[in-house]
Amino acid sequence: MTRIPTLNSPFLLGFDDIERALDRVSRTASDGYPPYNIERIACSQSEPEMLRITLAVAGFTREQLEVTVEERQLLVRGRQTDDRERVYLHRGIAARQFQRAFLLAEGMQILGADLVNGLLCIDLARPQPERIVQKINILVRD
Repeated sequence: MTRIPTLNSPFLLGFDDIERALDRVSRTASDGYPPYNIERIACSQSEPEMLRITLAVAGFTREQLEVTVEERQLLVRGRQTDDRERVYLHRGIAARQFQRAFLLAEGMQILGADLVNGLLCIDLARPQPERIVQKINILVRD
């Protein structure tokens, strides 16, 4: 099956990375576990604008969670193992594993992560883009 490029305008030059990123995000967006929120925290005089990702990871300990950044992708992994010594009369809570991925824009910084009451919060700083104006000299050739 041939893929139709989304960014195929002749005026969009060098956006191949964005198209690959959109493909990557569309493949990983279907899994709904664990549920999460993303909130914007407005900038203040001393702090830049921040984003906070909050994942509901009830039942996971800090040792069972891993937060990494690989190739501009924030990966959150959780690994639980079955306790073989317990005997269940009813088992409605399964030991689970998950991986949740978030694609980061260029320059995004991870400020830290906290686990409180079953919620894993990851704070990110969004740097302010600099406005750059560059004058291009025009050569005259005869």
